[in-house]
Amino acid sequence: MKKNQIDHDQLFKELLETFFVEFMQLFFPEAYQAIDFTHLKFLQQEVFTDVTAKEKHIVDILVETRVKEEPGLILVHVEPQAYVQKDFNERMFIYFSRLYE
Repeated sequence: MKKNQIDHDQLFKELLETFFVEFMQLFFPEAYQAIDFTHLKFLQQEVFTDVTAKEKHIVDILVETRVKEEPGLILVHVEPQAYVQKDFNERMFIYFSRLYE
């Protein structure tokens, strides 16, 4: 990255961490009603290695939290994408399946 260039990806991640509750309320109001925001844990970037393709995939934002009045934990995954990527849907499916494991 050039010296004076803004890292928009990192800036967005920091904003989302700061305003996660408001983000969920604005864009996912039904999920917002169900989530217990007293238990928010931003997990470090999870890395998935695709051995066959020799690629590493990194999850941008992963939040561990709870659903109100329910046992157990849930994960909220946010993957900001500023450009069109042909295999984006496939990549999200792979992330989902790896997180599910």
